[in-house]
Amino acid sequence: MAKNNNWSREETIVAFNVYCKVPFKNSSKTHPIITKYANILGRSPSALNMKVGNLGRLDPELKQQGIVGLKNGSKMDEAVWAEFNGNWEQLAFESETLIAKFANQSIYDNAETQLDSESFPEGLERQTIVKQRVNQSFFRSTILSSYYSKCCITGLPIPDLLVASHIVPWSKSKENRINPRNGLCLNSIHDKAFDRGFITITPDYKVKVSDSLVSFAEDKAVQNFFLKFEDQKISIPDKFLPSKEFLDIHHQEIFIK
Repeated sequence: MAKNNNWSREETIVAFNVYCKVPFKNSSKTHPIITKYANILGRSPSALNMKVGNLGRLDPELKQQGIVGLKNGSKMDEAVWAEFNGNWEQLAFESETLIAKFANQSIYDNAETQLDSESFPEGLERQTIVKQRVNQSFFRSTILSSYYSKCCITGLPIPDLLVASHIVPWSKSKENRINPRNGLCLNSIHDKAFDRGFITITPDYKVKVSDSLVSFAEDKAVQNFFLKFEDQKISIPDKFLPSKEFLDIHHQEIFIK
């Protein structure tokens, strides 16, 4: 039976997790992610969808685009938003731990984080690995949902071929590893090219192709995969726009000019 009481802090944290994983314009009581997590919480899909809308009203990026969430909300919504917006690692692990708790599981039982006990040590090292996997899964879900599960360059819509690509590499910015504004949804080929600096995205959201590929200009594959996208503007997400600061770092420090 659906709950009628006010939302707790723990439930609101889970709702923030769901907010990150559902494309805002597609959020509805019938969306599979909404129904999945509503069932875990013991809430109705309508109630969870409304909570997602309440959180949307707090998002300045949506406001700048004229996208307005629901007008009503609670002090708890505001408190959770203030605590976790920008604190992505904490949101990812705490919310996923709570989801496991509401589902009467342990975070270690989650199918996305199960470890082979013969391959991984116990104790703190095991906890670190689990946390990394949980956070990586959250990052991927957030990035793919922000771009409606389509490559921002080509529009490829096959999730198994898409990558939540870091703009500033994982190894170079520990504090931004889970930051969704440090992510782009790319297909696996363009992700590899972006990672190696053969392509970049400028701070005005346009594709630039490295001069190192010009020598392949007569090759049709190179033309089709890369050269034809020169100066094309990428698809822009409704929320979690890629940081212009991060894009500039990639353009200046990683891109092969």
